[in-house]
Amino acid sequence: MGGTEHLTVQREGATLVLTLNRPEAKNALSLPMLVGLYDGWLEADEDDEIRSIVLTGAGDAFCAGMDLKALAGRGMEGQQYRDRLKADPDLHWKAMLRHHRPRKPVIAAVEGHCVAGGTEILQGTDIRVAGESATFGLFEVKRGLFPIGGSTVRLQRQIPRTHALEMLLTGRPYSAREAAGIGLVGHVVPDGTARHKALEIAELINACGPLAVEAVKASVYETAEMTETEGLAAELTRGWPIFDTADAKEGSRAFTEKRPPVYRRA
Repeated sequence: MGGTEHLTVQREGATLVLTLNRPEAKNALSLPMLVGLYDGWLEADEDDEIRSIVLTGAGDAFCAGMDLKALAGRGMEGQQYRDRLKADPDLHWKAMLRHHRPRKPVIAAVEGHCVAGGTEILQGTDIRVAGESATFGLFEVKRGLFPIGGSTVRLQRQIPRTHALEMLLTGRPYSAREAAGIGLVGHVVPDGTARHKALEIAELINACGPLAVEAVKASVYETAEMTETEGLAAELTRGWPIFDTADAKEGSRAFTEKRPPVYRRA
């Protein structure tokens, strides 16, 4: 497992847990964090034993966005990672899930501040859990900035456009309950339990056929902007091969025999 000084990596069974680990700065994005995040997504993609990912933050925050001192050119921690960014100028966008979509489901476990770049990363996750005191928002316009992590494109596809525009144009904070009400997050749980709830959801996913899970996720995103006719055709292309897998046969046998299935990604 990888990780950096600002991104910790743990295994919880078949789940890879990535923790933004810069609590003294409310987990504001740094170069070490971005490099660690991207490496974490790659590790999950390449390791077939990993079936889901939980993304969370250390301390009392998820992510307070970009380190503005770094954005202003006043230095960024982790100068040793500069070569990685030079070799792949797109690395930061991949880390923030703007230009990369992991094959495995990503579950966000949010406590505290999840604002600016934090809310932008959130939009790249698949399932979202928030503690009751979590705060969301895209504050860029208040600072004369543009939410270039994908929010002007993604947010209106994930929540009603009127809510997307209000969030984007006012730069105001949103409570966890309000975020759930507009569909930005799916679960609101007592403070301090978001990670536990996310891992519970991950375990439900991990118990399913991994080839089926990955194909379903891919189909949902692939068909999102297609016409219904195009989407249904693409769904068949993705879905039919799953019925011929050994995992599909194992799932049917296990159901008949009233036992948990043992999937082997075959």
